[in-house]
Amino acid sequence: MIEAYKSLWPDRQGVQCITTQDELETNIRVELNDELTHPRVRKSVEEKLQLAIVRIHESALAEEEKTQLIQLYKKLAAH
Repeated sequence: MIEAYKSLWPDRQGVQCITTQDELETNIRVELNDELTHPRVRKSVEEKLQLAIVRIHESALAEEEKTQLIQLYKKLAAH
């Protein structure tokens, strides 16, 4: 999952340093909560989840990797 996530975000700062599942989940939570965006222009978790799902579907990842990443995003968005 880590390598699949890295391939989605090759230029995002800090992504290439992810080495554990916990770090991966933390990065996804930050992304879903839009924590790197100014508070006045943040999107909702639902919007960020939909954007991530679109990006995953449009990626060159294998179908199994896409499915697993989407499931992880949905799990983390629900908490």
